[in-house]
Amino acid sequence: MTSSRRQFAQTLAAAGALALGGASAQAHAASSPSSRIAPVYPRRLKAGDTIGLVSPAAATYEREPVDIAIETLQALGFKVKPSPYLRSRYGHFGGTDAQRADAINSMFADDSVDGILAMTGGSGCNRIVDKLDYALIRKHPKFFGGYSDLTSLVNAIQVQTGLVTFHSPMGASEWNEFSTAHFRSVVMDAEAALLRNPDGVKERGDNLVQTQDRIRTLRGGRARGTLVGGNLAVLTSLAGSAYWPDFRGAILFIEEVNEYIYRVDRMLSQLRLAGALQQVRGVVLGKFTKCTPGEGYGTLTLDEVFDDYFLPLNIPVFSGAMIGHIKRKFTVPVGGEVEIDADAGSIQLLHPAVL
Repeated sequence: MTSSRRQFAQTLAAAGALALGGASAQAHAASSPSSRIAPVYPRRLKAGDTIGLVSPAAATYEREPVDIAIETLQALGFKVKPSPYLRSRYGHFGGTDAQRADAINSMFADDSVDGILAMTGGSGCNRIVDKLDYALIRKHPKFFGGYSDLTSLVNAIQVQTGLVTFHSPMGASEWNEFSTAHFRSVVMDAEAALLRNPDGVKERGDNLVQTQDRIRTLRGGRARGTLVGGNLAVLTSLAGSAYWPDFRGAILFIEEVNEYIYRVDRMLSQLRLAGALQQVRGVVLGKFTKCTPGEGYGTLTLDEVFDDYFLPLNIPVFSGAMIGHIKRKFTVPVGGEVEIDADAGSIQLLHPAVL
């Protein structure tokens, strides 16, 4: 994660909302709980469909990763339409703000494109979140997926249009058997999938018990609600904006990578101070990869930080879900209705997330 990702917003949601003006204020009103937009489900993707491959965050500096991403999507059965700016670079971004926003708007407007996938994450999506044409997107709903820095756009599109979007592998991700199977199940086969970490003899290997990808229940129970969330740093950076999700009665899922524990603590504090944690019905903690104490002083452990913020909520919470900056990952519908079982460590889609 780059240093810019760590400079998340310090303004609380209420204070930020007061600062909104003009078009932003109108957009915020459109996404407020009193006028919540009904969910819109994209059409399922199928073999022969065309995927628009865009680069709305960081640039891809080498040629081969782009070639591999295109070949991977073709191996899934798709045709691929690369954005004209897919190989562009402006600083560390995948093109200028105008180019990156235009790439997404153009793909939504193009009726020959059936779905849109980000090439990679990094940073930069917050710079274009207010440059998307949400009226256009509402008229042309289609699959939109990505994770990490794409948390901004995945949530913004869902909030502003009602379109169910996807926290999913990206073009540059490792499309292994696990990730591919879950993508197919949720996005292509239109299944009301059960998302649950793998277990069994294969996962144990030579060990007497499973040691990797374990689930830890912080507080047991079941809860139903609309899924919201993504990368913690990027999610908190939306606080006070027109693109901040509606957390009322929601199921929150979060993940993180390469952040010191005290920074994770600070981000969770912002969610609490903004009132988000008090509104959710359940929490799914994904992988917090390489989130270490840092150097120079002692710190709470991640377990202690999670206990401090989530146990007082008295709602179902579990950690360790296959969501995050990991090789094997779920495809998660943002805006989809789910039931979580914190004892089993599962996310059950209550109905398909695509039509």
